[in-house]
Amino acid sequence: MSKFETALRLIDEAHSRDPTLTTVNTNTNETKTIPYELHYAHQMTKYLNFLRPSAPETLQLAIRAQHLRRWEVPRSSYPSTKPGYYAWRGYLAKRQGEIAEKICLEAGYSVAEAERVSALIRKEGLKTDADTQTLEDVACLVFLEEQLEEFRRGYEEEKVVGILRKTWAKMSPGGREMALKIEMEGDVRRLVERAVSGV
Repeated sequence: MSKFETALRLIDEAHSRDPTLTTVNTNTNETKTIPYELHYAHQMTKYLNFLRPSAPETLQLAIRAQHLRRWEVPRSSYPSTKPGYYAWRGYLAKRQGEIAEKICLEAGYSVAEAERVSALIRKEGLKTDADTQTLEDVACLVFLEEQLEEFRRGYEEEKVVGILRKTWAKMSPGGREMALKIEMEGDVRRLVERAVSGV
């Protein structure tokens, strides 16, 4: 097994311990129940393959490890305020990067390669680093396809539209082009189109 395959296996083993389960469709039109973070990680890889099928291994690993053991630090462990949210996100990025870095070293990657994976997970160089921008695009695409439907139910429409505009601003032209191709339910599609058009 190559170091890349070893690292992916270790990352997915960590995802597989997520106690939150989700039901997904298989290629044979059947359904199965899997840990949510494992499903999320595979969706991240799916969109990376659409955007940059020849992405370097460090980016592929960072994409796969984006939410590594995230369930261990629930949002409720920080104050339910805007500063609390950003503190939670910042801590998660640092923690997930450190865990992924250790996995990469264990799999046989060099210190520089492992640190690169960690830096990508922390989204260092957003808007200036092409790999970091790709990771941001992929995370936004998975949010739009996987999480927006449920997310919007907890907020008023204006709040959702505002968040979608911020999401759109973080994406590259290629990411935006792919976002508009995602199949969405009528009301979700309307919200996205409203955010994109500035109405």
